[in-house]
Amino acid sequence: MSSNRPSLSAKLDGLRSSAIRDLLKLTSRAEIISLAGGLPDAALMPSARIAEAAAKALTDTAVLQYTESPGWAPLRAVLAERESARIGRAVALDEVFVTHGSQQALSLLAEVLLDPGALVVVEDPAYVGALQVFRAAGARLVTVPLDAEGMRVDVLRELLARGERPAVVHTVSNFHNPGGVTMSSHRRRELAELADAYGFWVIEDDPYGELWFDAAPPEPVAAHSRTVIRLSSASKIIAPTLRVGWMTAPESVCRAVELLKQGADLCGSALTQQIAAELLADDAWLTAHVDTVRATYRTRAEALVRAVRATFGDSLSCTDASGGMFVWASFTDGTDTSALLARALEEGVAYVPGAAFTVDSAYTHSMRMCFTTADAPVLERAVNRLARAHARARVVSGQSTQL
Repeated sequence: MSSNRPSLSAKLDGLRSSAIRDLLKLTSRAEIISLAGGLPDAALMPSARIAEAAAKALTDTAVLQYTESPGWAPLRAVLAERESARIGRAVALDEVFVTHGSQQALSLLAEVLLDPGALVVVEDPAYVGALQVFRAAGARLVTVPLDAEGMRVDVLRELLARGERPAVVHTVSNFHNPGGVTMSSHRRRELAELADAYGFWVIEDDPYGELWFDAAPPEPVAAHSRTVIRLSSASKIIAPTLRVGWMTAPESVCRAVELLKQGADLCGSALTQQIAAELLADDAWLTAHVDTVRATYRTRAEALVRAVRATFGDSLSCTDASGGMFVWASFTDGTDTSALLARALEEGVAYVPGAAFTVDSAYTHSMRMCFTTADAPVLERAVNRLARAHARARVVSGQSTQL
């Protein structure tokens, strides 16, 4: 009998599991306060309203059947109206495509837009899910740094001037994951102008845009160019369990994605799409619901940032959370966050080291913290635990423990 075994695809050779998903396996213990997972708070999810919409949907047996590959038409109509208002121009029904969460849209787009070796520009630090998708597609990744105004579009312009020709530029424009920053209005316009001038696609990944605290973010990049593909989701404003994401793109892109989706899963769930359609179309209810989520997250974000600054002083800098779900923090005293994590877990707190979000840069001293799933006192305890872990690490390294 031959000892040869069937092989797996060579494309798997360069892939690695998400450090965040791996970390979640370690933080499931009740005694761990997790700032690691990018999870919305289940206590804020409208279970009763979802149940009501589900019961209503189930009165029609059609929701038990397959639906159209681009998504249930009434949901796409609701989304077209929402996206038209957001972008500031009419979005046609054929320019809206519903996917199994926005991550599936990103995966399908990589297959549609990229050949192996194609150049993709990503932000630095970068969204982990995007890195996984683009690596699986065999793309060549080049990074552009972030600052307080989001993607450094001037650095992208320099790359283009040197002759680089990306097929895709990916950006999380609002309340960046993991960077916590929002792209300024003038950079959005400039990015769109570069896309038109050089002929590349922009994927504007926007799952957090409605989770603003003080003011809504600027108009989308898509407001300035038809070469921008917008992704969004019901996961962060209603519930991830619906697995309803969507893409707004030129009809030609939607049709190409449809061909691939038919080969992947034929279509999404008519039931969850009908539930999502009812909830997203109920403007009065949705506005009140999202206002509650925003207010709760704002209180928690402020508590986390306040505790970090009061406890660590100048030794740990962090972003001001103006929306979204994350704070990006960096030690200024040389602390290695990957090395610190083991002691943090021993003290009962978890975060994601900055190394999880890298292509080129090490981000050895940085970390991402999520504030959505714990109230202010718990977040303060989490920071105190982190401080104890940090103090232990400083003792081992022979450095001062004063903060």
